[in-house]
Amino acid sequence: MMKFVSFACLLLLFYVSDLHAEEEVSFRIVSYNIENLFDWMDDPKTDDDAFTEQGDYQWTEKKFRRKLSHIAKALVAAGGWQTPVVIGLCEVENAFVLNELTSNTELKYAGYQFVHRDSPDLRGVDVALLYDARRFQVLKQRFFPVPLEERPTRDILYAQGVLKETGDTLHLFVNHWPSRYGGELESEPKRIKAAQVLRRAVDSLFLRNDKANIIIMGDFNEYTSNESITRVLGAKNQWKVAEPGILYNTCFQYDGNESIGSHKFEGRWGMLDQFILSGHLLSNKEGLHTELSKVSICQEPFLLKPDRTGFAPKRAFLGCLFAYGFSDHLPICIDLVKNKK
Repeated sequence: MMKFVSFACLLLLFYVSDLHAEEEVSFRIVSYNIENLFDWMDDPKTDDDAFTEQGDYQWTEKKFRRKLSHIAKALVAAGGWQTPVVIGLCEVENAFVLNELTSNTELKYAGYQFVHRDSPDLRGVDVALLYDARRFQVLKQRFFPVPLEERPTRDILYAQGVLKETGDTLHLFVNHWPSRYGGELESEPKRIKAAQVLRRAVDSLFLRNDKANIIIMGDFNEYTSNESITRVLGAKNQWKVAEPGILYNTCFQYDGNESIGSHKFEGRWGMLDQFILSGHLLSNKEGLHTELSKVSICQEPFLLKPDRTGFAPKRAFLGCLFAYGFSDHLPICIDLVKNKK
C-alpha cells in the first residue's frame, strides 16, 4: 500500500510540474567574457600579432579550435544544457571567429545568428550578440562609440528584437568597458565615459516608453557599487518596488560574496559581469518579467580549478601560455518568464 501511495505522489508531482511548465514560458539570456577569442591569422589593421603562430601566444589553428569547443561547451552549460535564446559575448576578435563558433561547434545545431561590428579597439577585441533565430528576431541594431582621446575602445552594441513566442520587444545592450589597467582610479574616467554614452542611449528609449524592456549586460570592469554604475548610469542596488523608467542592477546580491562571483582577482571574487534591467521587467508580473532569484552564475565544475582560497575560473591563458581552460570569467545567466494565457 505504501509503495502505491508513493508512486501516486510521484505521478502527482510530475503532473504539477508539467502543468506549471505548460503555463509558463521561459527565456534564458547569458553574458560571458570569453577571454581573447582570436583566430590564428594576422590582421594588418589591428595589433593582433601576439595571436599568431610566431607571436607571444604561439597561437595555432589547433589551439583556436580547442578554445572554440570549450566556449561552446560553456555556453551550452550556462543554458542549462540547452541553448540560450540570447548570448552577449565579450573579447571576440571578428566575424570569422563568431561564424566558426556558431557553425563548427556543438552550437551549430542551435541555428545561432549574430550581431557584430569591428570596433576601433587597437587589439581588435569586440563585443557581439548571438541569438537563436528560431525564437528571437532582431529588428534593429546600432553601435555606440565610446570617445576616448588616448586609446580607442570597444563600441557598445545595441539590438532591438522580438521574442517570437510571446511578441515581447527587448532592448539589449552588450558592454565591455575599458579595463582597470594602469590602476582603478587612474582608469575610472574611461569607464565613466562609457557609462555616459550608455545612459544617453537608455534615456532615449525611456523618453519614448518608460516601460521598455531593457537588458544591459557585459563585462563592466566595475563592481555594482562603483560610481560609474550607480551615479553615472543610475543603476539602483536596493529597492522594495521597482518602478518604470529606472534601471536596477540585479547582480548587487553577489557583492561581498566570498564564495562565488563572475571573476576572481588576487584571491577575491567580484561581479565585473552584470545584468542591469529596466524597472518594468522587475515589476510586470502579469507579462514578461524576472526576479533576483532568476539571476545566476554558471558554476559547472569543469569551468573551475582549485586555488589557494578555494577555486577560481579555469582560465584559457596563464600569461602567454595556453592552459587549455575556458575563460578568466564565469558566464552569468538570467531567465525571463511569462505566463501563458
